[in-house]
Amino acid sequence: MPVEAVKKEKDTSQNWVAGLDELERTPVTETRLGRLGARLWSGTWPKVLALVLVIGSWQLLFLSEWKAPWVLPSPLTVWEDLAAYAATPDYWQAILITLQRALTGFALSVLVGSVLGIAVARFKPLRAAIGSLITGLQTMPSIMWFPLAILLFKISESAILFVVVLGAVPSIANGIISGIDYVPPAWKRVGAVLGMKGFGLYRHVILPATLPSFVSGLKQGWAFAWRSLMAGELLVIVAGQGSVGALMQGAREFNDAARVLTWILTILFIGILVDAVFRAADDRIRRSWGLHQDR
Repeated sequence: MPVEAVKKEKDTSQNWVAGLDELERTPVTETRLGRLGARLWSGTWPKVLALVLVIGSWQLLFLSEWKAPWVLPSPLTVWEDLAAYAATPDYWQAILITLQRALTGFALSVLVGSVLGIAVARFKPLRAAIGSLITGLQTMPSIMWFPLAILLFKISESAILFVVVLGAVPSIANGIISGIDYVPPAWKRVGAVLGMKGFGLYRHVILPATLPSFVSGLKQGWAFAWRSLMAGELLVIVAGQGSVGALMQGAREFNDAARVLTWILTILFIGILVDAVFRAADDRIRRSWGLHQDR
């Protein structure tokens, strides 16, 4: 066969392949866009429906005059109060104070809980000594610690942080302990074959394998820390610190139900945003492990 004919046939084959690739590429893009739209819709409409049901039920309860309007205001009244209050610096200053306390307490909890969890999982005598104690502390209502915290630290920031840390540490420690317990033994043997032992084995094999359980423990620890903080700010009002809990308590004392509900909604919004952060971290871990599925 002549060289020119071979070259012509080769060029024709490449054109056919390129054409087929282009035909395959277009539907894939459309499919991905369709999946993205379907996923956004499937994740949005239940939230919108739930919001409509809650607001509708709230409005019906208001119209039924079950309670006086100054005790149970309408959704519109609360929304107007929230919109007006959000335009003032006091609103954002209170949120900033509360978030600073939350992040400080949570950071201390992560540090203490991580060290405690690794130590308990690593040393059997320590687990036998305090393993059950950690679970017992996790089940205790955080509000039970406030009388002791006030005796130890008086009415101060330290009293609030003390309870926040005690509320979050057990969940974080248990998350790490559970994650280490469920690391497959085969992974440890592979690490040992590769020459890893001690700290190197924990750094490169065991701790990465505990990430899903660790993130779950962090999420639960944040929930305990946040609840402890809200209880602390309602009970331990530090002078000169207009936090969310302090201002909410002040609104309650003045029978300002709209302002109380404004702060309740604010706390709910913050919780939803934090949950979205943890969900994104969990999805990223799932993708890295090949477990993520399009929903």
